[in-house]
Amino acid sequence: MTKPPRRGRPPKGAEPLSREAILKAALAVIDAEGIEAVSMRSVAREMGVDAKSLYHHVDGKDGLLDAVAEHVLAGIRIPKPTGSLADDLRAIARAFRRATLAHRHAAALVLTRQLASLEALRPVEAVMSVLLRAGYSPDESVHLLRALLATVVGTLLREVHAGPAFGVRDLEGIARRRKTLETAGLPALAESAAFLARCDHDEEFDFAVDLMIQAVTTR
Repeated sequence: MTKPPRRGRPPKGAEPLSREAILKAALAVIDAEGIEAVSMRSVAREMGVDAKSLYHHVDGKDGLLDAVAEHVLAGIRIPKPTGSLADDLRAIARAFRRATLAHRHAAALVLTRQLASLEALRPVEAVMSVLLRAGYSPDESVHLLRALLATVVGTLLREVHAGPAFGVRDLEGIARRRKTLETAGLPALAESAAFLARCDHDEEFDFAVDLMIQAVTTR
């Protein structure tokens, strides 16, 4: 049963209507039903208020989705630099992944929306600082930044949206996928089926990031 909109003053003890409370409610909707379920009405219903009251704090649905993405990015805990190029880039990538996956259903917002807020720029600043400090020129640092972002974002998008073509994690699913690959009549896939059938996302993320960092450090 859906919550009826609440009119007038909120009851005593209820969380007051604010941008932070709206974002909290939007994330609750996303965690429960996915991004597609988010609307001004659904978030207002989650809070028990009239949808019109949200417009005093967020600029429509697009503004709400941007705000959710920025809220998730604000959860990134940028690690202190150690002076090691590889260690610092790896630590930033892992911090980005932790924050992004804290709300898995909201990950696509963080990874695909164009944001210009301070929250969105802080990870960029962190990577650029590491690269510039390592001696790369501003021009080359930007190219390396974009390549690193492509690796991290692409790997995370695969993690949150991957179908069985990229491998699975449960034992029954791995067995089914392996059999499909071994009997597909494609020799390279049959030879690699035991490895193609499974996918450990922690392992895949670290492998992709380490491969990119190796390319950066040996350039």
